[in-house]
Amino acid sequence: MEVFGSVADLYEKVRPGYPAGVADAIVAYHGGVPGSVAEIGAGTGKGTEILAAIGVPMTCIEPDPRMAGRLSVKFPQAQVYLGTFEQWTPPPDGVAVLACAMAWHWLDPATRNTRARDALAVGGALALFGHRYSYADARQAAAIRSALDALDPTVKERPADWMYHDVMASGEFTDVCVERFRHDLPLTRDRYLALVSTFGPFLTRPPELQQRGLDLLGQVVDDFGGTVVLDLRTTLTLARKPAEVPS
Repeated sequence: MEVFGSVADLYEKVRPGYPAGVADAIVAYHGGVPGSVAEIGAGTGKGTEILAAIGVPMTCIEPDPRMAGRLSVKFPQAQVYLGTFEQWTPPPDGVAVLACAMAWHWLDPATRNTRARDALAVGGALALFGHRYSYADARQAAAIRSALDALDPTVKERPADWMYHDVMASGEFTDVCVERFRHDLPLTRDRYLALVSTFGPFLTRPPELQQRGLDLLGQVVDDFGGTVVLDLRTTLTLARKPAEVPS
């Protein structure tokens, strides 16, 4: 996850936040205001903004010192742990809510669900949420997909409900469900390209490939009048730690 520290300022500026309904859904699922919240991979605090609105003691787990520094300034009421989720030691009785916004895929698939279960209090809630960047114009979506495939056909998008299926397949939780939110987000050409510049698949490519990608996408946006309208879809997966581990 430390790949994003190099673009922390840009990340904070252009990454869209989350709908307030995410926090409401977490509280409702929990059965009332939880006693504590911990967030995995908090970044610059896009998800933290929503979680902080719950108004309870909060721990932000973030391995990149540049991101963690931003969190400390932006959320002085939160305890910021500099390190990975794997390095973090949860409180003895666990946390009431363990959340993760757009970072679940960075955790070890073999252990992330077990670690999450172990970090929760009995009956506590796991809340995984993230955006899927679709496009309001189907023709523009096809043109952008074609440009990206021409640049690097190995990059594949995860299914929208992949976190739900990941949690279900682990067998570690009960009452697994999904909540969905969506809205249109218009972006100028420059704003869209700046957003793309904060994506993991972009940041892990060589600089020359990054520039080729921006040039290709910029041309596509120009061909559509210089604007992109994102069909921004937010998926929230909720799950509960059972009193006993399912056999």
